[in-house]
Amino acid sequence: MKLHEQILADFKESMKSREEVRLSTLRLLRSELKNKEIEKQTELTEDDMLAVIKTMVKQYKEALEQFKSGGREDLVEKQKKEIEILEAYLPAQMPDEEIETIIREVLNEAGEGAGDIGKMMGAVMKKVAGRADGNRVRTLVQKMVQ
Repeated sequence: MKLHEQILADFKESMKSREEVRLSTLRLLRSELKNKEIEKQTELTEDDMLAVIKTMVKQYKEALEQFKSGGREDLVEKQKKEIEILEAYLPAQMPDEEIETIIREVLNEAGEGAGDIGKMMGAVMKKVAGRADGNRVRTLVQKMVQ
């Protein structure tokens, strides 16, 4: 089943089962996808949809941190549920061991230029291809380069 069809099916199911948090999250996701489609003036590809979902997850995680620092535990729990709902549509994240293997490969290829974290990040992120969070990759690269 395509991603768009899956989101629509889950949206309908959450309406029937009256899951308010899931319904509102999927409603917002569908709205964001539609806005992106209007912006591009063409139908979205799977990669475009994943990019929109990743952006939403990133925004939600930033909001989660703000809620935590503000002491709003009621909003923290809701935000965690919303992030979990959205992450279900993203590809599975790579384990740290697999990312470290890719970093070692890039380090071996780079040789002398391995000290530039920016170049390392670019090369590693190409090989990871969206299967790992950039912040996680950066942390592992910094740990292995130093």
